[in-house]
Amino acid sequence: MTASSRAGNAAPALPPLHAVTDDSLLARADFPELARAVLDAGGQGVVLHLRGRCTSGARLHELSVGLREPARSAGALLLVNDRVDVALVAGLDGVHLGGLSLPAAVARQLLPEGCRVGVSVHDPEGARAASGEADYLMVGTVFATPSHPGRTGSGPEGVARVRSAVGVPLLAIGGVTPERVPVLLAAGAHGVAAVRGIWAAARPAAAVVQYLAVLSANR
Repeated sequence: MTASSRAGNAAPALPPLHAVTDDSLLARADFPELARAVLDAGGQGVVLHLRGRCTSGARLHELSVGLREPARSAGALLLVNDRVDVALVAGLDGVHLGGLSLPAAVARQLLPEGCRVGVSVHDPEGARAASGEADYLMVGTVFATPSHPGRTGSGPEGVARVRSAVGVPLLAIGGVTPERVPVLLAAGAHGVAAVRGIWAAARPAAAVVQYLAVLSANR
């Protein structure tokens, strides 16, 4: 079964920009306001990932419910990372799964038809194992980033190696700045995911607009 048939033939294409959070961001009182601005700026081109490995299920649920309608009004997608239960209860657009999450096949069985399932991978072997049940794969870390000290990153070559192994859409993550987007798209990425590149910017919404402009110009 292909990703398009799992998501429904009328499902929109995967947006090219994924705005990923972390625990410190989710704990901020102003996060919902920042998130709404990012959703409005990105519209149909953005997916907001509520990722917080140490954030409570209660907090993830609260944020999910609060951002669900703003995301839909903007035409954006709202995903939660790892927590299939939160996605189900809050009626989100899907989940993104890491190495310690439920297997993608199990998540697919639990979620309603049409929900997106993404999986983090690091190499062609992992990509091949995950691609059968994934709507997209997130490949990283591609460039050195403070969140993964000591890792030099696989570079665009890592994206190209995974691209040669699977046919599902790929998103590059890890130190991705707007300036690095063109080389990642040339390596076979469908789009990119960013944490600091968006949320550490003086104006996250403006950063989203910049990423989307570069993505549009180079796709």
